[in-house]
Amino acid sequence: MAQQWTEGRVLGKVAWTDKLFSLRIAAGIEPFQAGQFTKLGLEIDGEVVGRPYSLVNSPDEQPLDFTFVVVPGGPLSAQLASLEPDARIWVAPRANGFLVLREVPDAAHLWLMATGTGIGPFLSILKTALPWERFERVVLVHAVRYARELIYPETVREIGQTHPDRFVYVPFVSREETDGALSGRIPQAIGDGRLEARAGIAIDAQSSQVMLCGNPQMVDDTTDALLARGLKKHRRREPGQISVENYW
Repeated sequence: MAQQWTEGRVLGKVAWTDKLFSLRIAAGIEPFQAGQFTKLGLEIDGEVVGRPYSLVNSPDEQPLDFTFVVVPGGPLSAQLASLEPDARIWVAPRANGFLVLREVPDAAHLWLMATGTGIGPFLSILKTALPWERFERVVLVHAVRYARELIYPETVREIGQTHPDRFVYVPFVSREETDGALSGRIPQAIGDGRLEARAGIAIDAQSSQVMLCGNPQMVDDTTDALLARGLKKHRRREPGQISVENYW
């Protein structure tokens, strides 16, 4: 266990809703890139059960910060949600994942489009210097069902205050009318132009890089909407404009 896990302690918990939580954890892990994930684990029936979760904190921040949804019948999320401060938790010491800016080509504009807890890795990225060194404008798009699921509002507000002329936040709420939020889904708002109108910049292959993180349906449908605009999937051997990670 010493090689696979490092011991951590829960410092705090935020219950955004009855199913949506964040945990702040004190644990020593290896250096990581913003946007990556690692595993959290709990001892259940004599063995450690672990699942991957993205780091919301930036690489130079402590404590570690994770957000998650309780999955009915899932092996771990309900137990994580029941933890209280000072509880013991296991953390995998090495983070992984390719949803990082090092993998993204240069462009004028960076679009970060997320559903639900998929906003986590994007907040980690936005709290670093790298996006502001490489891109003129950054647009964070966060789609949820209900307004109370628009998590980390203070973090989003701080990013906007730090980069007032370069950062745009566009929330989507699909199941209730919410002041300041667009209705519906991200791919439809790309198709009808509402997203670009709100952001004040265009999505095109010449000026844009787009990172998608969220449920597979959003990722697939938004990718299709972007392909219809002339963008293409990014691969190391074939550079494009669309980088994706399913986060479910």
